[in-house]
Amino acid sequence: MNQAVIAIHGGAGTITRDAMDPAREREYTEALEQVLLAGQRVLASGGTAVDAVTEAVRLLEECPLFNAGKGAVLTHAGTYELDAAIMDGATLGAGGVACVTRLRNPVLAARAVMDHSEHVLFAGEGAEAFAQAHGLELVSRDYYYTQARYEQWERARAVQGMALLDHDAATLAARALAGKADPIDPDSKFGTVGAVACDSFGNLAAATSTGGVTNKQAGRVGDTPLIGAGCYADDVAAISATGTGEMFIRAVAAHDVSAQMRYAGLSLEESARRVVMEKLPAIGGRGGLIAVDRAGNVTLPFNTEGMYRGFARASGPVSVSIYG
Repeated sequence: MNQAVIAIHGGAGTITRDAMDPAREREYTEALEQVLLAGQRVLASGGTAVDAVTEAVRLLEECPLFNAGKGAVLTHAGTYELDAAIMDGATLGAGGVACVTRLRNPVLAARAVMDHSEHVLFAGEGAEAFAQAHGLELVSRDYYYTQARYEQWERARAVQGMALLDHDAATLAARALAGKADPIDPDSKFGTVGAVACDSFGNLAAATSTGGVTNKQAGRVGDTPLIGAGCYADDVAAISATGTGEMFIRAVAAHDVSAQMRYAGLSLEESARRVVMEKLPAIGGRGGLIAVDRAGNVTLPFNTEGMYRGFARASGPVSVSIYG
Protein backbone atom coordinates (compact mmCIF):
# COMPACT_ATOMS: atom_id res chain seq x y z
CA MET A 1 0.00 0.00 0.00
CA ASN A 2 1.25 3.46 -0.83
CA GLN A 3 1.49 5.21 2.51
CA ALA A 4 1.66 8.70 0.96
CA VAL A 5 -0.75 11.05 2.75
CA ILE A 6 -1.15 14.73 3.57
CA ALA A 7 -3.08 16.36 6.43
CA ILE A 8 -3.79 20.05 6.99
CA HIS A 9 -5.30 22.31 9.63
CA GLY A 10 -6.57 25.86 9.61
CA GLY A 11 -6.84 26.47 13.34
CA ALA A 12 -8.90 25.19 16.27
CA GLY A 13 -11.38 26.81 18.62
CA THR A 14 -14.93 27.40 19.73
CA ILE A 15 -17.72 26.43 17.38
CA THR A 16 -20.24 29.13 16.51
CA ARG A 17 -23.55 27.40 17.12
CA ASP A 18 -25.91 30.33 17.64
CA ALA A 19 -25.32 32.00 14.27
CA MET A 20 -24.27 29.31 11.83
CA ASP A 21 -24.48 30.07 8.14
CA PRO A 22 -24.34 26.90 5.96
CA ALA A 23 -22.97 28.90 3.04
CA ARG A 24 -20.14 30.23 5.18
CA GLU A 25 -19.40 26.75 6.45
CA ARG A 26 -19.19 25.48 2.90
CA GLU A 27 -16.78 28.29 2.02
CA TYR A 28 -14.38 26.95 4.63
CA THR A 29 -14.75 23.30 3.70
CA GLU A 30 -14.24 24.04 0.01
CA ALA A 31 -11.09 26.03 0.79
CA LEU A 32 -9.71 23.12 2.81
CA GLU A 33 -10.61 20.68 0.04
CA GLN A 34 -8.80 22.70 -2.61
CA VAL A 35 -5.64 22.88 -0.50
CA LEU A 36 -5.75 19.13 0.12
CA LEU A 37 -6.24 18.41 -3.57
CA ALA A 38 -3.15 20.49 -4.37
CA GLY A 39 -1.08 18.61 -1.81
CA GLN A 40 -2.49 15.32 -3.04
CA ARG A 41 -1.36 16.14 -6.60
CA VAL A 42 2.18 16.74 -5.38
CA LEU A 43 2.30 13.35 -3.66
CA ALA A 44 0.54 11.51 -6.49
CA SER A 45 3.14 12.75 -8.96
CA GLY A 46 5.93 11.34 -6.80
CA GLY A 47 6.72 14.64 -5.10
CA THR A 48 8.37 14.87 -1.71
CA ALA A 49 6.66 15.42 1.61
CA VAL A 50 8.55 18.71 1.91
CA ASP A 51 7.15 19.95 -1.41
CA ALA A 52 3.64 18.84 -0.46
CA VAL A 53 3.55 20.68 2.87
CA THR A 54 5.19 23.76 1.36
CA GLU A 55 2.50 24.01 -1.31
CA ALA A 56 -0.35 23.31 1.10
CA VAL A 57 0.72 25.97 3.58
CA ARG A 58 1.46 28.46 0.80
CA LEU A 59 -2.12 28.08 -0.40
CA LEU A 60 -3.47 28.46 3.13
CA GLU A 61 -1.46 31.68 3.41
CA GLU A 62 -3.09 32.90 0.20
CA CYS A 63 -6.62 32.27 1.55
CA PRO A 64 -8.04 35.21 3.58
CA LEU A 65 -10.26 32.85 5.60
CA PHE A 66 -7.29 31.73 7.68
CA ASN A 67 -4.90 33.60 10.00
CA ALA A 68 -1.69 33.32 7.98
CA GLY A 69 -0.44 35.51 5.16
CA LYS A 70 -3.43 37.25 3.60
CA GLY A 71 -5.95 37.54 6.42
CA ALA A 72 -3.42 37.70 9.26
CA VAL A 73 -4.55 39.26 12.54
CA LEU A 74 -3.31 42.61 13.85
CA THR A 75 -1.03 43.33 16.80
CA HIS A 76 -1.93 45.76 19.59
CA ALA A 77 -0.12 48.42 17.56
CA GLY A 78 -2.31 47.72 14.52
CA THR A 79 0.55 46.12 12.61
CA TYR A 80 1.16 42.64 11.19
CA GLU A 81 3.83 40.21 12.37
CA LEU A 82 3.90 36.76 10.80
CA ASP A 83 5.75 33.55 11.68
CA ALA A 84 6.37 30.25 9.88
CA ALA A 85 8.48 27.11 10.06
CA ILE A 86 9.16 23.96 8.07
CA MET A 87 11.03 20.73 8.80
CA ASP A 88 12.24 17.83 6.69
CA GLY A 89 12.05 14.62 8.70
CA ALA A 90 14.46 12.76 6.41
CA THR A 91 17.37 15.10 7.15
CA LEU A 92 16.22 17.01 10.26
CA GLY A 93 16.70 20.11 8.13
CA ALA A 94 14.58 23.00 9.40
CA GLY A 95 13.91 26.66 8.75
CA GLY A 96 11.81 29.36 10.35
CA VAL A 97 11.03 33.06 10.22
CA ALA A 98 9.50 35.20 12.96
CA CYS A 99 8.01 38.69 13.17
CA VAL A 100 8.09 39.32 9.43
CA THR A 101 5.99 42.20 8.14
CA ARG A 102 6.52 42.30 4.38
CA LEU A 103 6.64 38.72 3.09
CA ARG A 104 3.77 37.45 1.00
CA ASN A 105 4.46 33.83 1.92
CA PRO A 106 6.36 33.30 5.17
CA VAL A 107 6.42 29.53 4.58
CA LEU A 108 8.47 30.05 1.41
CA ALA A 109 10.91 32.12 3.44
CA ALA A 110 11.14 29.34 6.03
CA ARG A 111 11.79 26.88 3.20
CA ALA A 112 14.55 29.14 1.84
CA VAL A 113 16.16 29.26 5.28
CA MET A 114 16.11 25.46 5.44
CA ASP A 115 17.44 25.00 1.92
CA HIS A 116 19.96 27.82 1.64
CA SER A 117 21.20 28.79 5.09
CA GLU A 118 23.39 27.29 7.78
CA HIS A 119 20.98 28.82 10.31
CA VAL A 120 17.51 27.67 11.35
CA LEU A 121 15.61 30.79 12.44
CA PHE A 122 15.65 34.37 11.18
CA ALA A 123 13.58 37.24 12.61
CA GLY A 124 12.30 40.62 11.48
CA GLU A 125 14.25 42.63 8.94
CA GLY A 126 16.99 40.02 8.74
CA ALA A 127 14.45 37.39 7.71
CA GLU A 128 12.98 39.71 5.10
CA ALA A 129 16.38 40.60 3.68
CA PHE A 130 17.29 36.91 3.45
CA ALA A 131 14.00 36.11 1.72
CA GLN A 132 14.37 39.00 -0.72
CA ALA A 133 17.91 37.89 -1.56
CA HIS A 134 16.44 34.53 -2.55
CA GLY A 135 13.84 36.05 -4.85
CA LEU A 136 10.77 35.91 -2.63
CA GLU A 137 7.99 38.44 -2.99
CA LEU A 138 7.65 41.41 -0.65
CA VAL A 139 4.29 43.12 -0.13
CA SER A 140 2.97 46.25 1.55
CA ARG A 141 1.13 45.87 4.85
CA ASP A 142 -2.15 46.50 3.02
CA TYR A 143 -1.78 43.10 1.39
CA TYR A 144 -2.58 41.34 4.67
CA TYR A 145 -5.62 43.50 5.44
CA THR A 146 -9.15 42.12 5.59
CA GLN A 147 -12.15 43.94 6.99
CA ALA A 148 -13.07 40.95 9.16
CA ARG A 149 -9.65 40.92 10.86
CA TYR A 150 -9.76 44.69 11.41
CA GLU A 151 -13.16 44.42 13.09
CA GLN A 152 -11.92 41.50 15.17
CA TRP A 153 -8.96 43.63 16.31
CA GLU A 154 -11.28 46.49 17.29
CA ARG A 155 -13.41 44.12 19.36
CA ALA A 156 -10.34 42.69 21.06
CA ARG A 157 -9.08 46.16 21.96
CA ALA A 158 -12.48 46.91 23.51
CA VAL A 159 -12.24 43.88 25.82
CA GLN A 160 -9.88 45.40 28.38
CA GLY A 161 -7.13 45.53 25.78
CA MET A 162 -6.72 41.77 25.94
CA ALA A 163 -4.90 39.69 23.38
CA LEU A 164 -7.34 37.19 21.94
CA LEU A 165 -6.53 33.90 20.32
CA ASP A 166 -8.08 33.82 16.91
CA HIS A 167 -10.77 31.50 18.31
CA ASP A 168 -11.68 33.63 21.29
CA ALA A 169 -11.95 36.69 19.11
CA ALA A 170 -14.35 34.94 16.79
CA THR A 171 -17.12 34.52 19.32
CA LEU A 172 -17.52 38.25 19.59
CA ALA A 173 -17.62 38.46 15.81
CA ALA A 174 -20.32 35.85 15.46
CA ARG A 175 -22.58 37.62 17.89
CA ALA A 176 -22.07 40.86 16.02
CA LEU A 177 -22.74 39.23 12.65
CA ALA A 178 -25.62 36.87 13.39
CA GLY A 179 -26.33 34.79 10.32
CA LYS A 180 -22.89 35.47 8.82
CA ALA A 181 -20.73 33.70 11.35
CA ASP A 182 -17.70 31.58 10.64
CA PRO A 183 -18.00 27.89 11.61
CA ILE A 184 -15.36 28.52 14.27
CA ASP A 185 -15.80 31.76 16.15
CA PRO A 186 -12.98 34.07 15.02
CA ASP A 187 -12.75 35.58 18.50
CA SER A 188 -12.16 32.18 20.09
CA LYS A 189 -10.05 30.62 17.36
CA PHE A 190 -6.40 29.68 17.58
CA GLY A 191 -5.32 31.00 14.24
CA THR A 192 -2.56 28.93 12.77
CA VAL A 193 -2.35 26.87 9.59
CA GLY A 194 -0.25 23.82 8.97
CA ALA A 195 0.40 20.69 6.96
CA VAL A 196 2.10 17.34 7.53
CA ALA A 197 2.86 14.68 4.95
CA CYS A 198 4.38 11.28 4.32
CA ASP A 199 5.54 10.73 0.75
CA SER A 200 5.82 7.55 -1.29
CA PHE A 201 9.39 7.07 -0.03
CA GLY A 202 8.23 7.06 3.59
CA ASN A 203 9.79 10.46 4.30
CA LEU A 204 7.99 12.94 6.54
CA ALA A 205 7.68 16.74 6.66
CA ALA A 206 5.76 19.42 8.54
CA ALA A 207 5.10 23.13 8.01
CA THR A 208 3.25 25.71 10.10
CA SER A 209 2.39 29.39 9.55
CA THR A 210 0.49 32.06 11.47
CA GLY A 211 -0.39 35.71 11.82
CA GLY A 212 -0.19 35.27 15.58
CA VAL A 213 -2.69 36.34 18.21
CA THR A 214 -5.22 39.16 17.79
CA ASN A 215 -4.10 42.29 19.66
CA LYS A 216 -0.82 40.66 20.75
CA GLN A 217 2.05 42.82 21.93
CA ALA A 218 4.42 43.73 19.12
CA GLY A 219 7.39 41.38 19.08
CA ARG A 220 5.54 38.45 20.64
CA VAL A 221 6.58 35.11 19.13
CA GLY A 222 4.51 31.98 19.68
CA ASP A 223 5.14 28.31 19.04
CA THR A 224 4.71 28.36 15.26
CA PRO A 225 8.31 29.18 14.17
CA LEU A 226 9.91 27.22 17.01
CA ILE A 227 11.09 23.78 15.96
CA GLY A 228 9.75 21.20 18.42
CA ALA A 229 6.96 23.40 19.74
CA GLY A 230 4.55 24.14 16.91
CA CYS A 231 6.30 22.24 14.13
CA TYR A 232 8.42 19.10 14.06
CA ALA A 233 9.34 16.20 11.78
CA ASP A 234 11.80 13.33 11.98
CA ASP A 235 11.86 9.73 10.76
CA VAL A 236 9.10 8.78 13.23
CA ALA A 237 6.40 11.42 12.83
CA ALA A 238 5.54 14.87 11.46
CA ILE A 239 3.49 17.27 13.58
CA SER A 240 1.95 20.73 13.12
CA ALA A 241 0.16 22.41 16.03
CA THR A 242 -2.41 25.15 16.62
CA GLY A 243 -3.45 26.62 19.94
CA THR A 244 -2.26 28.60 22.95
CA GLY A 245 1.27 29.06 21.72
CA GLU A 246 2.94 29.75 25.04
CA MET A 247 1.69 26.41 26.40
CA PHE A 248 2.78 24.51 23.30
CA ILE A 249 6.24 26.03 23.78
CA ARG A 250 6.38 25.05 27.44
CA ALA A 251 5.29 21.49 26.62
CA VAL A 252 7.56 21.25 23.55
CA ALA A 253 4.36 19.73 22.21
CA ALA A 254 5.20 18.79 18.64
CA HIS A 255 8.47 17.07 19.53
CA ASP A 256 6.85 15.26 22.43
CA VAL A 257 4.54 13.35 20.08
CA SER A 258 7.54 11.88 18.26
CA ALA A 259 9.51 11.36 21.48
CA GLN A 260 6.77 9.26 23.07
CA MET A 261 6.63 7.11 19.96
CA ARG A 262 10.42 6.69 19.80
CA TYR A 263 11.18 6.14 23.47
CA ALA A 264 7.97 4.67 24.89
CA GLY A 265 6.87 2.73 21.82
CA LEU A 266 3.46 4.38 21.74
CA SER A 267 1.37 4.64 18.59
CA LEU A 268 0.97 7.93 16.75
CA GLU A 269 -2.63 8.23 17.91
CA GLU A 270 -1.86 7.55 21.58
CA SER A 271 1.16 9.85 21.66
CA ALA A 272 -0.82 12.72 20.15
CA ARG A 273 -3.76 12.05 22.46
CA ARG A 274 -1.57 12.26 25.56
CA VAL A 275 -0.08 15.56 24.46
CA VAL A 276 -3.37 17.19 23.44
CA MET A 277 -5.73 15.71 26.01
CA GLU A 278 -3.45 15.40 29.07
CA LYS A 279 -0.18 17.37 28.98
CA LEU A 280 -1.51 20.59 27.45
CA PRO A 281 -4.73 20.88 29.49
CA ALA A 282 -2.68 20.35 32.66
CA ILE A 283 -1.05 23.75 32.06
CA GLY A 284 -4.07 25.45 30.49
CA GLY A 285 -3.18 24.63 26.89
CA ARG A 286 -6.00 24.66 24.34
CA GLY A 287 -5.90 23.70 20.68
CA GLY A 288 -4.91 20.69 18.64
CA LEU A 289 -2.45 19.21 16.22
CA ILE A 290 -2.20 17.11 13.10
CA ALA A 291 0.32 14.30 12.76
CA VAL A 292 1.36 11.50 10.41
CA ASP A 293 3.87 8.68 10.76
CA ARG A 294 6.01 6.88 8.20
CA ALA A 295 3.43 4.10 7.83
CA GLY A 296 0.91 6.68 6.63
CA ASN A 297 -1.17 6.73 9.81
CA VAL A 298 -2.93 10.04 10.50
CA THR A 299 -4.31 11.60 13.68
CA LEU A 300 -5.94 15.01 14.18
CA PRO A 301 -6.78 15.46 17.90
CA PHE A 302 -7.97 18.69 19.52
CA ASN A 303 -9.30 19.69 22.94
CA THR A 304 -11.49 22.54 21.69
CA GLU A 305 -14.98 22.27 20.21
CA GLY A 306 -13.67 22.13 16.67
CA MET A 307 -10.70 22.40 14.34
CA TYR A 308 -10.49 23.13 10.62
CA ARG A 309 -8.83 19.95 9.40
CA GLY A 310 -8.60 17.33 6.68
CA PHE A 311 -6.45 14.68 5.08
CA ALA A 312 -6.03 12.91 1.76
CA ARG A 313 -4.15 9.88 0.50
CA ALA A 314 -2.11 10.15 -2.69
CA SER A 315 -5.15 8.70 -4.45
CA GLY A 316 -8.76 8.68 -3.35
CA PRO A 317 -11.20 11.20 -1.86
CA VAL A 318 -10.29 14.04 0.49
CA SER A 319 -11.77 14.18 3.97
CA VAL A 320 -12.53 17.55 5.59
CA SER A 321 -14.07 18.35 8.99
CA ILE A 322 -14.69 21.33 11.25
CA TYR A 323 -16.66 20.14 14.25
CA GLY A 324 -15.77 17.79 17.07
